Amino acid sequence: MKRLTRLLLGLVLGLALVLPMGASAQAAPYCGITWGSLAKAQSPGSALTSITNVRAGEHSCYDRMVIDVRGDVRGYSVRYVDQVYAEGSGARVPLRGGAKLEVVAHAPTYDPVTGRSTYTPSNRKELRNVSGYSTFRQIASGGSFEGQTTIGLGVRARLPFRVFVLDGPGSGSRLVIDVAHRW
Repeated sequence: MKRLTRLLLGLVLGLALVLPMGASAQAAPYCGITWGSLAKAQSPGSALTSITNVRAGEHSCYDRMVIDVRGDVRGYSVRYVDQVYAEGSGARVPLRGGAKLEVVAHAPTYDPVTGRSTYTPSNRKELRNVSGYSTFRQIASGGSFEGQTTIGLGVRARLPFRVFVLDGPGSGSRLVIDVAHRW
């Protein structure tokens, strides 16, 4: 009996040395991502800018949408919504996916001085082909009106995302939206 007691006591003490007190069972965040899913925004500035392109790409931990802007990005608002609505008309922008991100860029798809188009997609319902992407399901135009542009981003589910601005190329800039593949 003493032998069994000593053996059990030894096991308990051994486990106490291996497992620190108060150790958390939580795993590290997916790919180190700590972005969250709350709305992100930057107040608009006063520069005359316009959108010239919308692109998309796949990365190992997230899908990325890039909005190319002539000049500096003036501001943006990106948030999960129940529905995305078109600029001016208020018509619903249909989107595939379990969740919808409304991306509002404070830049039109036309030159604010001349009124000439700077970005004319061939298909407003499919700005980019994202079939086969891990997270993205659809990128659709919500149009431009009064100096801002809305883009609907249909995603698989409500997942963490981040938004940031990159300078270049040249005097342009890029509004970048990354959506994680999972939590």
